[in-house]
Amino acid sequence: MPTTRYAELGAFLRSRRNRVRPADVGLSPGPRRRVPGLRRDEVAVLAGASVEYYTELERGAGSQPSDQMLAALARALRLSHDERVHLYHLANRPIPAQGGTASHVHPGMLDLLTRIGTTPAMVITDLHAVLVQNPLAVALLGDLSVHRGRSASFVYRWFIDVGSRQVYPEEDHARQSRSFVADLRAAVGRRSPSDAEATHLIDELLQRSPEFSALWAEHDVAVRRDERKRILHPTVGLLNLNCLNLFSEDGRQRLLWFTPAAGTDAADKLALLTVVGTQSMEPDPKRPVR
Repeated sequence: MPTTRYAELGAFLRSRRNRVRPADVGLSPGPRRRVPGLRRDEVAVLAGASVEYYTELERGAGSQPSDQMLAALARALRLSHDERVHLYHLANRPIPAQGGTASHVHPGMLDLLTRIGTTPAMVITDLHAVLVQNPLAVALLGDLSVHRGRSASFVYRWFIDVGSRQVYPEEDHARQSRSFVADLRAAVGRRSPSDAEATHLIDELLQRSPEFSALWAEHDVAVRRDERKRILHPTVGLLNLNCLNLFSEDGRQRLLWFTPAAGTDAADKLALLTVVGTQSMEPDPKRPVR
């Protein structure tokens, strides 16, 4: 990438970093803060990058950032849609199509996610790819940022990788399969018939999963808005949770969060998860979501 572009990219990152207040991203300002905005190390942590790498970016040096890194920086810095597009232009990268894991997340949804600190929450696409999680969602479900391509969709993993189902008790699997397929049909119906991402996902599931094919042929349609879920966690055991959804205006994204079901011990188990964090999670990149 031309040196002048690197310099512009670094200057743009600095300007956006100085604009974001710690409280905007759920951080404490601290008593001895030298800058009104975020520090470089804070942006690096929020974006999942090393401090050295992010510092090089701001200095106009280093290698060209990947699409995944640009998406993470856009979320960490709470960029608007236009600012995110500008960021990709400066990095000489094509603008990702909406729907994948690099999709733009509305700053308002990110703000809500930041403020929901006492319950697991995340933003997902209509095809069930996770875009961002809060720390408690990572503690409950594992870090889901490791999944790429078609496997980024939990619905895809549910029908293709049977190991992904361990998050639910076996007796709940049939009901969850029906719910996922009905929700997916509603999502595909909202998209254009020529939408490549949705079309390829459905085609591959039809080819590889007899269970999915049978359910898809029933033409059931039902958007997952609120459900009671039973989640199996390797340390705290079974949690009975309410799963609630807040949808974007176009229905392409949703903020999903879990609350303890009344009359259960889920609240105590979620409190325990805030203490143990991700230390108890198995180091299995295929551990599922929701």
